[in-house]
Amino acid sequence: MKLNKPKHNLYRNGVYALEGFIDVVKNETSFKWQLVNLVVMGSIAWSLPLSFGESSILFISLFLPILAEIMNSAIERVVDLVTQEYHILAKQAKDVGATLVLMSLIVTVLIWASVLAIAYKVV
Repeated sequence: MKLNKPKHNLYRNGVYALEGFIDVVKNETSFKWQLVNLVVMGSIAWSLPLSFGESSILFISLFLPILAEIMNSAIERVVDLVTQEYHILAKQAKDVGATLVLMSLIVTVLIWASVLAIAYKVV
């Protein structure tokens, strides 16, 4: 069954993505903090005396929490679309989204610790 879906092209898809990015920046405080983290820690990653590869790994890892925060925001919006009232499944869905963000932060910290430990021969 084909619903009334608009035809997409590369330009429109890009516009939709930009609209989504603007929306999440405007409405999600946690996402703003993740962007601040990207800028601050990204600057640190590139200013440390590391190889290009090591700095790249550190920098790219900073996108994991950003991607998780975007997914979490999408989950929250869908749950809010379905119900504004308290429901245990709604709570669980939002909690799982928050867990995704937490896990992404933990993985990012582990990546940083591993790269820095190897680069500075701590291990």
